Amino acid sequence: MMRGGEERSGIRKKGSGVRQWLVVDGRGETHVMEAGKHSIMRRTGLPARDLRILDPLLSYPSTLLGRERAIVINLEHIKAIITAQEVLLLNSRDPSVTPFVHELQARIVRHHESTSRPEPEPEPVKILPFEFVALEACLEAACTVLDSEAKTLEQEAHPALDKLTSKISTLNLERVRQIKSRLVAITGRVQKVRDELEHLLDDDEDMAEMYLTDKLAEHDSINNDDDENQDDEDNEDAAEISFDAAGPAAAYDDHHHGTRDSATYSAVTKQLDVEELEMLLEAYFVQIDGTLNKLSTLREYVDDTEDYINIMLDDKQNHLLQMGVMLTTATLVVSAFVVVAGIFGMNIHIELFDEQKAGMAEFLWTVGGSTAGTIFLYVVAIAWCKHKGLLE
Repeated sequence: MMRGGEERSGIRKKGSGVRQWLVVDGRGETHVMEAGKHSIMRRTGLPARDLRILDPLLSYPSTLLGRERAIVINLEHIKAIITAQEVLLLNSRDPSVTPFVHELQARIVRHHESTSRPEPEPEPVKILPFEFVALEACLEAACTVLDSEAKTLEQEAHPALDKLTSKISTLNLERVRQIKSRLVAITGRVQKVRDELEHLLDDDEDMAEMYLTDKLAEHDSINNDDDENQDDEDNEDAAEISFDAAGPAAAYDDHHHGTRDSATYSAVTKQLDVEELEMLLEAYFVQIDGTLNKLSTLREYVDDTEDYINIMLDDKQNHLLQMGVMLTTATLVVSAFVVVAGIFGMNIHIELFDEQKAGMAEFLWTVGGSTAGTIFLYVVAIAWCKHKGLLE
């Protein structure tokens, strides 16, 4: 029982890394393949660390890598591995990837028809290799998605910013806050794609690594030449070579053959003309750079609106402070009138309270004089504040 449980546990562990891949071959035909990590590594020659970039459970930024036998693409919603003969898509069931799959198939079908055409065209046209056709489809899909999101955000941002400018409210502020958060996120994604393309354009060796078809053809040619040379050497007079001499020589021959193969393969990679790929990447670099400039312009508009809102708030705050100064001054001068009233309210005997010596006229003169004095003090205080620049 224990052994059977261990076997079933081992099967579950072994199959836990199995995922569904959509394979698009060189003729545009597709089929779904279930494969584990090690199977994909053997099929594409990629190390495990490169496959982690495509893991949907991990959050990796946009990445574009050229390897010996494959190109790893993690651009927005596209997670793919491109080889010289096929494209492997990891998240093909994602609804956002479906239009890309159709476009990729159409491009590959046209490429297959152009390469298998029996008669050449009157004006020869340079046909891109398979991997560049797939790479261009991936770049176009990623750049189009980012540009579409940038345009949508721009269309939503301008009305929201205009409303906030005309009326500062909690609802308008919340809308602008959400737009600014989206703007920061989209700008970061666009900037990462732009940096990846710029890094490739600045490094010819990295671009040369992406010439999978040429490298494969050169590698096969080198192997064929080496096989022919090896057959010629084997047909020589082997009887004249002793066993003792042949042992180390053969070992050295095998080692020298492997070293020469690797060195020649690296030399072929470095000597490839990358102008074709450079033009392809440059076109999408210009497109993604335009999207980034559009977002930068929108960011400047948001910053300008924020500055304007802050100026408006500061102006309102200044008006409130001025009103506070005026009310405080009014309270101060009224307090002087209250002091006069308090003095007359004291239990003392003065002629003003004597009905035989004073009457309504004296009372009115007292109240009127106190009021006029209060107003005079208020006007003097306000004039002094304006003279000192405390009030406009």
